[in-house]
Amino acid sequence: MKSKIFVIDDDEKLNVLLQNYLSNYGYHIITFTNPHAGLDKIKKELPDLVILDVMMPDMDGFTVCREIRKEHSIPIILLTARGEVTDRIVGLELGADDYLPKPFEPRELVARIQTILRRSSREKVTQEDLRIGRLEIYPEKQIIKLDGQDLDLSTLEFDALYLLIQRKGKVLTRDNIMDSLHGVDWSAFDRSIDILISRLRYKLNDDPKNPSFIKTVWGSGYKFIGYEE
Repeated sequence: MKSKIFVIDDDEKLNVLLQNYLSNYGYHIITFTNPHAGLDKIKKELPDLVILDVMMPDMDGFTVCREIRKEHSIPIILLTARGEVTDRIVGLELGADDYLPKPFEPRELVARIQTILRRSSREKVTQEDLRIGRLEIYPEKQIIKLDGQDLDLSTLEFDALYLLIQRKGKVLTRDNIMDSLHGVDWSAFDRSIDILISRLRYKLNDDPKNPSFIKTVWGSGYKFIGYEE
């Protein structure tokens, strides 16, 4: 079955270009120039991934991303015309999975789509459910529960937390985490990992000064500690 991708961008010419180009890679592309129409469609028909422009006059991409994240964890790639670090930070804090500054090479977008879709579907059916202390992990359903309650995690957040849990007690550098989660070079903006960890701590109600789950190893990276420390 073809992966379904929604493109929400007020640039109609770009939408046509992306629809034609991405269709050649086997994706089913539906485009929207009006973000409200895109959100309405998502309520009725969930895509496998959303490509979302930040700079739209009627409703900016950050607002659209926020609205999507209220209900869904589907992967989101932000297109940022300015490519500014501030835009990237805001997008990641809102739960976007990746970002791509405009103008971009369509082949790079394809590579990022492939990486995210591969990551979101990889081998989950062969992975066993886990219980560690107050956490319950269901890889096939992409659900992690804390004290019996579902954590509201984006695809990227789930994969990051699951990665840390799988390597419990081992220190993962930012590069380790980036390589495992993306397969693309985020080295120019490695604060993205710090933002991701900060979001996980917030959702886990984890105090970085006295952590129960994720410990910062200064000068090295992060590790999942559970209740061992």
